[in-house]
Amino acid sequence: MKRSIVGILSALAALVALCPVPGTPQESTSSSTSSNSGAPPLTNPLKVALLRWYKANTVYTTFPVGNQPIGIAFDGASIWTANSGDGTVTKLRASDGMVLGTFSSGGGSPTGLTFDGANIWVANKGSATVAKLRASDGTNLGTFAVPPSPAFMTFDGANLWVPSAPTQGNGSVYKLRAKDGKLLGTFTVGMQPISAAFDGENVWVVNGGGNNTGSVTKLRASDGTVLGTFNVGVAPIGIAFDGANIWVANSGDNTVTKLRASDGTLLGTFNLGTVIPYGAAFDGKNIWVSGGIYIVELRASDGVRIGLFKPLHASTGVAFDGANIWLSFYTNNTVAKM
Repeated sequence: MKRSIVGILSALAALVALCPVPGTPQESTSSSTSSNSGAPPLTNPLKVALLRWYKANTVYTTFPVGNQPIGIAFDGASIWTANSGDGTVTKLRASDGMVLGTFSSGGGSPTGLTFDGANIWVANKGSATVAKLRASDGTNLGTFAVPPSPAFMTFDGANLWVPSAPTQGNGSVYKLRAKDGKLLGTFTVGMQPISAAFDGENVWVVNGGGNNTGSVTKLRASDGTVLGTFNVGVAPIGIAFDGANIWVANSGDNTVTKLRASDGTLLGTFNLGTVIPYGAAFDGKNIWVSGGIYIVELRASDGVRIGLFKPLHASTGVAFDGANIWLSFYTNNTVAKM
């Protein structure tokens, strides 16, 4: 979220007029002033400390992408969106939102996106595949079967972890080697796995359904061993890691759950009121939750809500580019930069 300085110019003007440098005689109105002579304006350095920074109103700029964007990812320079309605992905320059290309997703109904350091991986829910696109130019480097319904993936530094949910029963997470897409393992998790996050050592998979609640499963990334399953809210979707804790956006009960990553201990459940959580992202200090017609900013240390924003359209995916928050607007075929 951008910040700006408000009132600096007027404050400087006041200092110039009222606060000459101590020991410097003021000139008479009939003599040449410092501004007329081209010399720097006279200011009192003791007064400069009184200048204040003000928080600007939060605004956002939208940019057109493909039809019905859902997933969104940052590759270090560009923003990518998965356009579920037309089977494409859009690449935009993060600095100014300029569209750099629109590429085939390599399958149907693209949903999730993940960057592996060189390539963008696209989960094509409609065709039960994931595609590997070269980030520099969008070239398709391979398409790999991940049945039945791949969704929001994560990258562990060497491998992709892809949740995939059957219509009934427990689902699985697929481990694919990033360099060539080779399947390294399939591991059973909970019902309707939909998203995943990596905490530096382990993979967390969000299980969206079952018994009117949801859960997350923690797996050891080295071999897929299940280290625990922990209850969260109802119908969870989004997940984010803040460096120490796991945050889960629960769309069914309008809450966000915070779990300690080391052992899964519940650290808090935060009610968002009328906000329907969908995606989650960490900006280095705070957690951003997208969903419905509101965007919520939570302080990561204690879950206190410090921002509530109402864009013009319902948001789905959310990502942080190191300076700004990006949102995908499913119903408007745009992305927003905050």
